[in-house]
Amino acid sequence: MSLTIRAQNKVFGGLLTKYAFTSEVLGGLSANMNVFVPPQASNGTKVPVLYYLSGLTCTEDNAAQKGHLFGAAADEGLAIVFPDTSPRGANLPGEEDSWDFGTGAGFYVNATKAPWNKHYRMYDHVLREIPDVISREGLPIDTSRASILGHSMGGHGALMLYLREPGTFRAASAFAPMSHPSNSSLGQKLINGYLEGGLEEGKAYDAAELLRQVGGSRDLHILVDCGLNDGFYKDKELQPESLTEAAKQSGIDAERVQVRLHEGYDHSYFFVSTFAAEHVHWHAKFLRA
Repeated sequence: MSLTIRAQNKVFGGLLTKYAFTSEVLGGLSANMNVFVPPQASNGTKVPVLYYLSGLTCTEDNAAQKGHLFGAAADEGLAIVFPDTSPRGANLPGEEDSWDFGTGAGFYVNATKAPWNKHYRMYDHVLREIPDVISREGLPIDTSRASILGHSMGGHGALMLYLREPGTFRAASAFAPMSHPSNSSLGQKLINGYLEGGLEEGKAYDAAELLRQVGGSRDLHILVDCGLNDGFYKDKELQPESLTEAAKQSGIDAERVQVRLHEGYDHSYFFVSTFAAEHVHWHAKFLRA
C-alpha cells in the first residue's frame, strides 16, 4: 500500500502533501488525504499529529484550503492529517442522489447495512488504516501522540471516535458538531441508511449518548464551539447543549467538556477559521504532555 503524491505546497515553512493510496478498508477504492508536516519535522524528528475530519459534501481539501490551521500548527510543531469524508467511486445505487447521504457523507461509521457495508467503513479508515499507512510509509509523524478535531459531521466523528476509543486520542475538539445524531433528522437519515440496527445501533456512534456512559473518573479533554446564527443549530441538527447535559449526568467537571456558543457566527469556514488557531494551540497542550 504505497502512497502516491498528487500535489505539494509549502506553507508556513512546512509542507502540505496530497496523497492517494489504495484503501483495503474501503473495499479496494482509491483514497485521498492531505498531510501537513511542520518545519520541526526534520533530521528524523517525529512530530505529534492532529486528525481533522470534515463535514458533509467536503473532501480532504476544504479545511486544508480554508481552515486557517497551518500557522498555529507550524508554531506548535504539529502535523495535521485531513482524510476524505467518504469513499469515492463505489458506484452504489443511490450514492449520488442527495447531498447528505452517500458520496461526501460517510458519517465516520462502519456501515453494517448492505450494500454500504462493503465500502463505507470510514471509522476503521480513520482510526486504523490511515495511522498504519503513515507509520508504514515512514512519514515523520508520531501516531502515538494524536488528537482529533472536526467540523459538523466531522465534529460528530471526532467526538465519537475520542469517546469510543479511550487512550487513542489525547483530546477532541469540534466546530458545530452533530452532537446527538440519533435525535436529529440528518443524523437519523445517515444512521438508518448505513446501520442495519437503525437508531439503536446508531446510539453507539452518538457523542451525547456515549458521554452519558462515561465514568466520571475518565480524564476527558473536549472543546466545542458553535455559532448561534448557524442554520443547522437553529434547526436542531447540532444540539451541542446535549453534550453539557450528558456530562452533568455522568458527573464530569464542566472544564473537561467545554461547550461555547457564539453570537452571530454561522456554519461556514468563516466561523471555523476564526477559532481554528485557538483549537490547535489547545490541542498542543495535551500533545506535548
